[in-house]
Amino acid sequence: MTTGSAGAGGSGERVLLYGADGLVEGEEAAGALAAADSWLVEEGRVRELPAHWRRFAAAVAEAGGPEPGGFPEAVVAALPRTGCWFPRVELVGGRLQVRVRPAPARTDAVRLWAGGEDPRRAPRRKGPDLAALGALRAAAVAAGADDALLVSDDGVVLETATASLVWWEGDVLCVVDPGLPVLAGVTAAWVVRRAGELGVAVRRRRARPAELDGREVWVVNALHGLRPVTGWVGADVAVGPAPRVQEWRAAWADAAVPLPR
Repeated sequence: MTTGSAGAGGSGERVLLYGADGLVEGEEAAGALAAADSWLVEEGRVRELPAHWRRFAAAVAEAGGPEPGGFPEAVVAALPRTGCWFPRVELVGGRLQVRVRPAPARTDAVRLWAGGEDPRRAPRRKGPDLAALGALRAAAVAAGADDALLVSDDGVVLETATASLVWWEGDVLCVVDPGLPVLAGVTAAWVVRRAGELGVAVRRRRARPAELDGREVWVVNALHGLRPVTGWVGADVAVGPAPRVQEWRAAWADAAVPLPR
């Protein structure tokens, strides 16, 4: 199922550049995208926003960008409180800016393509590889899937072009070993934290695609939340049932809190 979205009043994307006068519309930073982060805002409510800011601040520091100063507060104040939005904060050409975008359509299931090569150059920092990953996802769509599975040179599953990967082995929740070149997923971290709260065992794994055969596999990110894998393209992997995802998805929905005032 696809979930439609529309920003307030159906308006489109706006870019606000941060400077001495705060956020200013009408100018956009020039240069390469060095760091980025994004999250879903629905009717003024958001999930795990502090974690997104921490990840973005770390990415900016790694890229040699400026201290964020009052940027987070300015961004939050500028976000609409009605409609469905997917803002992206960015470090471009040494400048901070926010792209206030209507949220794209969302889905509650995903088909994964295993036919592409990993294009990432900075796998632990969101931003520099977004264009290349977008092209990879487009190739996955052309192949009849929704997203592309990334696999290491030695055949270990990593993540997808747009999301983190988790799966179940019996009653154990498995996550990709963070020692592998993967992005620190905010939504995946929430899944792990909830598992701990419920007393569910969590195992860090280095698994090959064949080991996901018949498993309950989820693709998780801030835009779509938790989605079960319901098809594999380019890999001889059987789809497993997903009896847990509805209850966990409901808990993710309940995790939304109002944006700070």
